[in-house]
Amino acid sequence: MGAERLQRSWRHSLLILLGCFLAGNGYAEALSAQLSALQITPPKQRKIAPEFKLQDLQGKTLRLSDFRGRPVLINFWATFCAPCREEMPALESLWQEFKNDGLVILAIAADRSGKKAVLPFIQEGAYRFPILLDAEGTVRNRYEVIALPTTYLIGRDGKFIGRAIGSRQWYSPASRELIQSLLHQ
Repeated sequence: MGAERLQRSWRHSLLILLGCFLAGNGYAEALSAQLSALQITPPKQRKIAPEFKLQDLQGKTLRLSDFRGRPVLINFWATFCAPCREEMPALESLWQEFKNDGLVILAIAADRSGKKAVLPFIQEGAYRFPILLDAEGTVRNRYEVIALPTTYLIGRDGKFIGRAIGSRQWYSPASRELIQSLLHQ
């Protein structure tokens, strides 16, 4: 009787593990489909996103590692970039909807004149998500940004999920569904 119970327990555990594996595999497939639909390129191998520290518009230093454990959307942009400017309202809407659920949006400004160019644009648009200054291009170079805007999605584990070169409609139903998936990962 004890051996039979042990065998049933073992089979039950195996079924649970198999279910978890299949569910995880299903999640990966669903995520891949969501990224593809939004023309976001997943990395060939998920690596840790390079650490950086930059100042925000108030002079406070923020590090990427400050947000470990939360999904992060990093958007490289500039005030002189028309597509960048066009996607900012959608990023603000995304931020407003998901910030309390744990989403982090870091907009890294590429303007060489720094705060002088960025602050008036941010104030005019009433954008509230963190704006970081990378006037020297140090972080842009580390992230191999070749065009603006470029956006990276980073998972809770600090690893790259995908990269989008060019503007996207970040507040579309498909984008919001992707963010919800990342938040529930």
